[in-house]
Formats: sequence, C-alpha cells, structure tokens
Amino acid sequence: MSSLAGPAVVLVPVKAFSEAKMRLSGVLTPPERAALARKLAERVLSAARPLPVAVVCDDNEVARWAEGLGAHVLSEPGVGLNAAVAAALSQLTSEGYDRVVVAHGDLPLATNLAWLADEEGIVLVPDRHLDGTNVISLPAGCGFRFSYGPGSFSRHQAEAERTGLAWRAVHDDSLAWDVDLPADMAAVAPLGRL
Repeated sequence: MSSLAGPAVVLVPVKAFSEAKMRLSGVLTPPERAALARKLAERVLSAARPLPVAVVCDDNEVARWAEGLGAHVLSEPGVGLNAAVAAALSQLTSEGYDRVVVAHGDLPLATNLAWLADEEGIVLVPDRHLDGTNVISLPAGCGFRFSYGPGSFSRHQAEAERTGLAWRAVHDDSLAWDVDLPADMAAVAPLGRL
C-alpha cells in the first residue's frame, strides 16, 4: 500500500550510551550497558529503512554515532524525553515531513518500521505490558503532546482522543518488546536478538 501523504521520517530518541539501561546495572557492567544500548539503537535504525531517520539526543558521542549511520541528528540538550521529542517533531515538521514515526531505541525485535508511514491518523504501539508506548506514528504538526514514562500508553490514548484525529492502537509483537529490566533480557536473549 502506498502512502498518499508526503514524506515520512522515523524519529529515534537516544539517550547517552553511558547513561542508558541503568535498571540493568545489577546484571551488566557500565561498558556492557553502553554496548547493549548501542546495539539496540542500531537495530531500530536498521528497521527504519528505507525511510530517512532522525535521532534526537543530548550527547556528542550519540550524535557522532548517529551521523556515522547516516541519520539526521537533532540536538536537544537537557530538556528530557517528552520535550526533546516534541522539539524534534516541530523541527521535522518545519523541514517538510508530513508524517513522523517515533520509535524508541531499545526494541530488539524490530525489523520493519516503514509500514507505519502508510497509516492514517495516529497509531500507538504499546509495550507488551500495555503500560509504555514503544512507537507512535502521527501526522506532523497535529499538536500531539507526548507523555512518556510509566503508564504512558493510557495517557497517549487519551491524548490521541483529544486531538480529534482518527487513531488506533496496534499490538505488534515485534515492536512490543523493549529492554528495561533483567527479565526483558532473559526473555529476548534466547531469540538470538541480543
């Protein structure tokens, strides 16, 4: 199915690798956590192909890494995840993108994000616990207010409703897995993804 909208982009927020995956500190050393965060983010950027990719970050190492992979880097230092994604969305809208797929950088089973560019309205992809929001596909400039953190899926559903746009939740096993806790690694590692 071909999109009637203009160009789409995948936006990936990426935290400094040295500060990522702190909840795994009981099972991974700092260098192992940094390597894991980098590997997971590379998988997400690869899953975005053939769409262009933008990475929003506040870290020079991440910026150099993203540029090395051909991503457009948007620097938003010290504003937090919600404000960084909102600012990046605004920038991408001003650059002429009609649709933005926001995908978190820790989705080990992600293989294809491009289909989300062909969707209409707002699409929310929750984590497997139906608590967090791993991916959001939305029209650029639609006024959506991001509210990541525990319980974000419920808040994002209410926000999608508030916009007045058509929206739907999509439960996709390949996008529902994220890696936050040691149990997440144990569940995904046998699949050969870590």
